[in-house]
Amino acid sequence: MNPIKTRAVPARTTATWQRVIAQIARFVVGVIFIFSGLIKINDPVGTQIKLTEYFEVFALDVPSMAGFFHGLIPYTLILSVFFCAAEVVLGVALLLSYRIRLTSWILLALIVFFTFLTFYSAYFNKVTDCGCFGDAIKLKPWTSFSKDIFLLVLILVIIWQRRVFRNLRTGFLVGLATVASVALGVYAIQHLPPLDLLPYAVGKSIPAQMQPSEPLRFAYVLTKDGKDYEFEKYPTDTTYKFKEMVLMNESAKPKITDYRVWNDEGDFTQATFEGNKLMLIIRDIHDLSIGDMPAIRKLMKGVEDNNVMPMILTSVSDEQINAFRHEYQLAVPVYKADATVLKTIVRSNPGLWLISNGVVRGKWHHTDTPAPETVLSLLPKK
Repeated sequence: MNPIKTRAVPARTTATWQRVIAQIARFVVGVIFIFSGLIKINDPVGTQIKLTEYFEVFALDVPSMAGFFHGLIPYTLILSVFFCAAEVVLGVALLLSYRIRLTSWILLALIVFFTFLTFYSAYFNKVTDCGCFGDAIKLKPWTSFSKDIFLLVLILVIIWQRRVFRNLRTGFLVGLATVASVALGVYAIQHLPPLDLLPYAVGKSIPAQMQPSEPLRFAYVLTKDGKDYEFEKYPTDTTYKFKEMVLMNESAKPKITDYRVWNDEGDFTQATFEGNKLMLIIRDIHDLSIGDMPAIRKLMKGVEDNNVMPMILTSVSDEQINAFRHEYQLAVPVYKADATVLKTIVRSNPGLWLISNGVVRGKWHHTDTPAPETVLSLLPKK
C-alpha cells in the first residue's frame, strides 16, 4: 500500500494568514475603542456617575479600603474624561500604527482592568449596567464580560504579531485626537452632551416612554424532579413548582420606569404632563453652581406671565430648598423627584427642562440659560 502523501503548508502561507488575522484584529479593536470612547466622552458626567457607583460598591465590599475608594469619588469627573479620552486616543493610535508596541501593551492593561470590572459586575450582580457604550447600547453584565474577553483575545493577537505592523510617524494625528477628545469632554461638562441619548432628550414624549411598546409577554419557569421547565401558559399540573417569570420581549419594556413627581399634597406626576412646564432642576445643594442664578430668576419670571408654569424639581430637603428659594427670591412651587432621575434628565446642577403636554421641548445647562423669548418660541403654536 502506498503511503498517503501529505503536502506541507508553506511557511510563507502561514505567515500571510497570521498577518491578515493580526490586521483584522487591529482594525476591530481600534474601531470598538474609538466608538466606545466617543460615546462616553460625549457624556462624561454619565461615566462619572457610573464610576461613583463602582467606587461605592467597592467601598462596601472591601471595608478595609473604603477610605481609598471614597477618596476617589471627588475625582470621578476627571477620571471619566481621562478614561474616555484614552479609549479614543488608543483606538486612533492603533489604527494609525503609532508606537504599536507601547499602544498594544497599554490596551492590554486597560482591557484587563475593564474585564475585571465586568466580571465583578456579572458574577456578584453589582452595577448591572457597566456603561461600556454609555446610553447608546445597553449590555447585560455577562454580555459585557464576553465582549471584553473577545477584545482581550484580539489584543493578545496584536501583541503576538506586533512585528508585522509598521510604526508610522503619525504622532501629530494622535495628538490631534487627544486634544479633540478632551475638548469634547470639557464642552459636554460645561454645556450638555452634544448627542443626547437619554430618554429625556428634546423631542421625546415622557408619557409614551412610560408605557411598553407592546404588551409584555412572560414565560413561566417551573421545576419538577430537579429539572427546570419553561411554559408560555401556567400549567395546571400541580406537581410543578413555580420558580420564576421571565420576560420574553425585553425590548418592549418601558424606556422610563422611575419618573415620579410629588410634594406633601400627593403625586403630581401626571400633572407635569399637562400644559407647559419649565422646571428648574436642583439635584444637590452642595455642588450647586449659583453664578447663573440671576439669569435663571429672570427667565422663570419672564415665562410665568406667558402660559408657562415655572417650578422647581429637586431631591434636596425642604429646609435646604426653602433657604435657597428665599436667598434667590424664587417664588415658584417646589416638587420632589428621585436624585437619580434628575441626573438622567439633565447633566447640570442646576439645569433647565421645558416640557409641553409631556413632550420635551428644551433642555439647558445653567451656563446656557436662555432668554424668555427663546423658551416661548419652542412651544407649539396655538
